[in-house]
Amino acid sequence: MKLLERNYRVAAGPSRRAGEVDLILRDRDGTLVFVEVRARADASHGGAAASVTARKQRSLIYAARHYLLRHASPPPCRFDVVAIDGAELTWLQGAFDAG
Repeated sequence: MKLLERNYRVAAGPSRRAGEVDLILRDRDGTLVFVEVRARADASHGGAAASVTARKQRSLIYAARHYLLRHASPPPCRFDVVAIDGAELTWLQGAFDAG
């Protein structure tokens, strides 16, 4: 995959952030991949993946929609989560939908 953006931020006002996407990548097939990276010392309390709550998902979707305004014809997209629990890394492709 090709890195397009890192820490893409969208403001909701002069001093308030509305959303941020850690990584925006383009997959080989042209799909835009919006990635949330979460790290936790261990998997207790559900681990890193579980920390991507519905509220965080809405924030990511908001930022992704803002990014997509750049495209006259938006390409296919997906939302992935990279979960790091201690020394274990898990890449969850299509972790959630914009629905």
